Amino acid sequence: MARRSILNSLERKFILLIGDLLIVLASLNFFVQDVIDVQFISVKLNVVVFSFGTLSFFALSYILDFYNLQRTLKRKYVVSQALYITALFVLTVFIFILILFDASFWIKYLLIFLLLTPIQVALWRLFFVNVFRIIPTTKNVLLIYDIDSQSEVKEVTNVIDGGDEETFYRVKLTYNINQHVPIRKNFIKATEKIDSWIINVKNYNDLPEDIEKMILRSILKGREVISYTSFYENTYEALPIQSHNDSFYEILQLRNKKIRYLQTIFGFSINFTLALIVGVVFLICTPFVWLFNLFLNRGPLFYTQKRVGLHGKEFKIYKFRSMVVDAEKAGAKMATKNDARITPFGKILRAFRIDELPQIISVVKGDMQFIGPRPERKVFVNQLNDRVPFYAARHLIRPGITGWAQVKYKYGENLDDSIKKLEYDLYYIKNRSITLDIRIVFKTVTTVLFSRGM
Repeated sequence: MARRSILNSLERKFILLIGDLLIVLASLNFFVQDVIDVQFISVKLNVVVFSFGTLSFFALSYILDFYNLQRTLKRKYVVSQALYITALFVLTVFIFILILFDASFWIKYLLIFLLLTPIQVALWRLFFVNVFRIIPTTKNVLLIYDIDSQSEVKEVTNVIDGGDEETFYRVKLTYNINQHVPIRKNFIKATEKIDSWIINVKNYNDLPEDIEKMILRSILKGREVISYTSFYENTYEALPIQSHNDSFYEILQLRNKKIRYLQTIFGFSINFTLALIVGVVFLICTPFVWLFNLFLNRGPLFYTQKRVGLHGKEFKIYKFRSMVVDAEKAGAKMATKNDARITPFGKILRAFRIDELPQIISVVKGDMQFIGPRPERKVFVNQLNDRVPFYAARHLIRPGITGWAQVKYKYGENLDDSIKKLEYDLYYIKNRSITLDIRIVFKTVTTVLFSRGM
């Protein structure tokens, strides 16, 4: 039987990207050749238009999550999202070139550029959605496991199938190696329709010999064979710390690495640059926050608290106070989204992250950096250490003002949320890179501008 040709998420994104890029480049070429008055056209203008245009399109796409397949494959989002993001792109290009070159434009062709480009991208994406409704988009999975609890098996199956988030995987067949029996022909026949083997066992040496031979044959046929940890990491961009297969080495894949000089230089550069920017914003905002505090939030201007940082050492964190003065008279308690202890003015501070600005003091002191796991209080760290064997691993790097968990997961309101965020923190520690840091910066900007929960 011929194997179904199924594109994974990365391949689908690549096809979508190529289509967008062709439309963008064609539109930019039209902008240079037909929209701008010929007397202003030069080599410099061509280079600037194509360079700035391409970079601004992908920057906006990155910030506004234009390649999130969860939305892209839904018809109700695809057209509206394409129209407003591409419209923002063409306006950005037009205004930038107008300011930089003070050029003249042909109005008729300018309107075509401004209106037709968003429509072209929207139509291309609508076509993309409809095509993937016809051709196969979901991989049939054979789950190999050694879990005895049926509730745990169901939980793993649900993670692979996805809930609100489309994973493009569906468990069609399962096999428990703890209940191994000689492989029958009907089972072998059923595996012919399988596209991906996902293995969730503690010890790969426990795999039965006939299952190993079937896995080898599947690999030779070009089918996907991956561990559950790899599937989870690739799909959710997090690590499955509560997985049955909770081997420390499987989760973090510890190995010797060369010193990442570029990462170190980039980290220093971004901390230095943002320290200057945030420092200036902090100095500008402080008098206004103090003034409003007198009328709307009576009490101390700053709020200090001890948090756990690098290598488990405590340090003092600074914030603009957003809660009532005696917020913790009944004991330590995590803040919730609609916490009654937050004052009316405090809600405004939190909505636009103004309350976080004083943390620049901790960055300057060297206790924090801009990107990293959010520091937690010792009382909660102790509770989480008892519940999660890997929690202390998040203290391998300095805590940050923003991080992968903050931009990927909702506002943490309890210990369960903290455990979920740990999956993203460990993913960041394991996969830390310049590109991942840039993604976090872009997504943080979006969070602040649109007042999204962190």
